[in-house]
Amino acid sequence: MDIKTFVDPDSDIRLIRRIRRDLEQRGRSFQSVRDQYYATVRPMHIEYVEPSKRWADLIVPEGGDNKVALDVLLGQLGRVAFGRD
Repeated sequence: MDIKTFVDPDSDIRLIRRIRRDLEQRGRSFQSVRDQYYATVRPMHIEYVEPSKRWADLIVPEGGDNKVALDVLLGQLGRVAFGRD
């Protein structure tokens, strides 16, 4: 299977997941998470991750909640798995 896929959840969802993970699993303070986000995470996302969308064959908005995109990927996997390519 040769489909370049870019999973693109809403930026608010990405941020909330990161805050929750860093607070709960890594024992960091909110201040430290916020400072790192603005100093490195957000600028690097804008500079490197976001532009990589242009090379994707399939952009999946809403992350794993996008049923249409998931159906396309599963359909393609079925074609490859069963030699219908």
